[in-house]
This record gives sequence, structure tokens and C-alpha cells, in this order.
Amino acid sequence: MRILITNDDGINAPGLAVLHEIATTIAGPSGEVWTVAPAFEQSGVGHCISYNNPTAIARLGPRSYAAEGSPADCVLAAIYDVLYGAKPDLVLSGVNRGNNAAENICYSGTVGGAMEAALQGIPAIAMSQYMGPATDSLADPFDCARTHGASVVRKLLDSGIWTNSDYRVFYNVNFPPLSAAESKPMRIAAQGFRRDTSFTAEAQVSPNGRRFLWIKGGPQHTPTLPGTDVAVNLDGHISVTPLRADLTAHDLLEDLAGRIG
Repeated sequence: MRILITNDDGINAPGLAVLHEIATTIAGPSGEVWTVAPAFEQSGVGHCISYNNPTAIARLGPRSYAAEGSPADCVLAAIYDVLYGAKPDLVLSGVNRGNNAAENICYSGTVGGAMEAALQGIPAIAMSQYMGPATDSLADPFDCARTHGASVVRKLLDSGIWTNSDYRVFYNVNFPPLSAAESKPMRIAAQGFRRDTSFTAEAQVSPNGRRFLWIKGGPQHTPTLPGTDVAVNLDGHISVTPLRADLTAHDLLEDLAGRIG
């Protein structure tokens, strides 16, 4: 099996090293693990691509490349340059430092990399490690992802639903903010929504008098509705959420057509 890994925390992120361990286990001794990851951190870029600017890419070692672009750029670079047009069998994106659940999914470069793989017709899984007080006290804050990551990927490869539709299903996995020993089994969960909190912008004046805005995230331990991703994670479970890039509100089409004609 040929596996491509990428992330949005950057080529030197510790979560990418964790993901390489996971991918190596899945690929097996006869498989290949290729890394094409952003040269610099790309958190929050979503599914953006560098359409108006070229992407510099450098070989760092055997099967390891850094690209000056987004995670989606990295997936495109891997397919159409690094791997010379040969698609990987699987794309893994992460392991992100911090959750990509609820509304964070919409902003996540980790999810964006997996989404691009799905649009290219490749099975893909995004993986993130929820952080919190319990993980802060661990010698390895990625303990849960490192320990359970390979088994989660295997379970999805063996029993997941992998569609061949135009907008293919891909998966978003979040490991709870606990040690591996304390975590609970996988739960299939819908994307949740953290109510009464959101991303905001805060102004700050620099020493030279110029005004800047800082984008701020809301509290990450605000629970979502029972059974949805954040609620499942905060209850100690590994959440698995099937996603598609299709943003159509299909449940409203018939009613809207009747209203508007």
C-alpha cells in the first residue's frame, strides 16, 4: 500500500511524526509512506489552494517533501509531481495538535487536505488530537492518537463506507483529550456546533502605532449536542465523522422549489 501523509501544522510538527508511525504500521513492510507537508504552519487555511501563486517544493529526504503551500496544495503536489501522476492508495492528514470537531471542521487545513484527496478520488482520513488539562500533564500529549490511530484507520479501511460518487466520503477522526488508557471506544458522530461561542477578531495597536487584528478562537470545551463529535470526545470517546465536500442543503431542495417555483 502506498500512503501519502500531510498536515497543516507543518513539516516539523510532532503530530506528523505520530502520523508517520501510524501510516508505517498500516502500509506494512512492503508498503510505502510518502510525506508532502507544508513548509510552514498552515492552520486555519481550510481547503484553500494557491491558485494565484506558484508553490515551491523541496525534497528533504527519501519520500519526504516540504511545500510552501496549504495542505490541499501538498496533496496536489504529491499526486501530480512527487508521485509522477501515480495516486496513493490512501491519504492521511494530521495528526493535528488540537481538535477539528464541530465548526472547526469548516476552518481546518487538516480536513482540507483530506477533502482534496477525496475530490481526487482517493480514500482519505483526517486525524486530530483533542487537547486539554489531561493531555497537558502527559509526557506525550499525542498518546491517545499514537496508541489507537492505526487500529482506527484499519477499522475504517475494513468496515468503513467508501463511496464512488462524485463527492466521495472521507472521514474525520478526533481523539479525546485523555491518555490512551483512559480513552473509550470509537463512536460514529455527526458534526456538532458549539453554541454561544465562535471565532472573533480583536484589535491591537503595535508599538509603532499601527493597528492590527488578531483572530481568536472560542472556548474549545463547550459541549455540542449529545451524540455529536465534541460531546462524544469530551465524554472520552474517539469520534468518527463521515464527511463530503458537497455543501448542498439537500433536505431543503424540494421545499424551496415549491416555494420559489
